[in-house]
Amino acid sequence: MIIRHCVEKSNINENMVVIDATKTRHVTVRAGAIESMSGLIDPASHLNLDFPDHKITTCVIAEKFQVGSKIRISDEGMVFAIVRRSSYDHYGKVDYTKRLAMMVRAVNKLKSKRSKDENIQNRQKGKVK
Repeated sequence: MIIRHCVEKSNINENMVVIDATKTRHVTVRAGAIESMSGLIDPASHLNLDFPDHKITTCVIAEKFQVGSKIRISDEGMVFAIVRRSSYDHYGKVDYTKRLAMMVRAVNKLKSKRSKDENIQNRQKGKVK
């Protein structure tokens, strides 16, 4: 599975340049369509001249930000839009380890909540785990 930076077709200009780079997301692509999708990117980690490790430079182009939405493909493969240099700014240093730990905690909290919700639903349906 490859994770790509993605932009909606409505957010690129006639020169295949991203208009607003803050309105991009991470997606996975399968069979020419969005299989899964994240929330909008964080400019401090993706558009930060002070944090070059994960800059967005190109984005695949989707019809819409929606699971199942088609990705633009040509005879040569996926079509990419370019992120212009003026999209980047100085956001300061980023403590990637701290941010990663916070993200892991948030994901685990969400998984725990989903699991509790599923258990409640199963009990309400008479299915006990």
